[in-house]
Amino acid sequence: MLKVGLVGLGFMGRAHLTNYRRLEQEGYPIRVTAICDTDEDKFRGIFAGGNIQVDESNLALSASRHYTDYSRMLEEEELDIVDIAMPSYLHADMTVQAMERGLHVLCEKPMALSTAEGRRMLEAAERSGKKLMVAQVLRFWPEYEYLKETVNSGRYGKVLSAHFFRGGNPPQWTHNDWMVRTETSGGGLYDLHIHDIDMVNWLFGKPDSVSTLALDVLPGSSFDIISTQYVYPDRKVVSSQSDRTLAGEFGFEMSFRVNFERGNLVYEKRVLRDNPGDGKAIVPQFPDEPGYYREIKYFADAVLHDRPIVRAKPEETLASLAIAEAEARSAREGGSLVNIA
Repeated sequence: MLKVGLVGLGFMGRAHLTNYRRLEQEGYPIRVTAICDTDEDKFRGIFAGGNIQVDESNLALSASRHYTDYSRMLEEEELDIVDIAMPSYLHADMTVQAMERGLHVLCEKPMALSTAEGRRMLEAAERSGKKLMVAQVLRFWPEYEYLKETVNSGRYGKVLSAHFFRGGNPPQWTHNDWMVRTETSGGGLYDLHIHDIDMVNWLFGKPDSVSTLALDVLPGSSFDIISTQYVYPDRKVVSSQSDRTLAGEFGFEMSFRVNFERGNLVYEKRVLRDNPGDGKAIVPQFPDEPGYYREIKYFADAVLHDRPIVRAKPEETLASLAIAEAEARSAREGGSLVNIA
């Protein structure tokens, strides 16, 4: 039985907890035995919202021991895995602390707020011999998995162009507005845009250079609206855009459009259309397994069966941070072309 200590009961922590409970009910040998959060109201079921609808009917908070001190939880609990769903600026220190105690770590995105902190996490994993995975959930989202398979298989030939979008209402539902503030979240670049940075990296590898335009809109925040062009040796046209200032009833939207030599894939309004160049569109059907469920089960399987982390290697998510840093520099320089370190 894998024993999990979940750190953070915000929107993402609750999404993780719901899927741990689902796995447990399905007979998978895993259990969240301890939960840590500094906000005691959450243990009484007083929560804020989020930007994606998640079923929270299966939280069962009373089934786990509660802590408000992370160090104390690590000292008192016999754990196998620590799942970190805390504000981004805490990821590196919490990961290193858990790994120094010989625990496997699943850490929410972004990996950290700098490549220097990301390297600390990677080095801690190497010293401990334990598994580290950053929860870049799009790598486990069925529609994005389908896109990855299409790119890798070459069934439609080479990629000619790709565009990714992600945006929604300002994230003003978090404890102490941590997601808005640059010093705690990294602003829109590291909080929201990092998803599509990592997807570009996963699909096509690290680009040679980037050119980014960005606008600061929300008080105390930065990089709230971002548009980036990624430069590759084969000259395919790749871009991404994010905007976390879309007010009113816009809600939340993530989408992509990838054009190949012999077809294209378009994902918008939560529907994926596979468009062969010489036939009718296909709308693939996917199992009822959200990305959060799939990433947690993948990581748990790796721990349970001592398998290597292949889908979301920490070395790859560190490379995504390097791309983010280059984008930040380009944006500060008014869109100048910046090489990736």
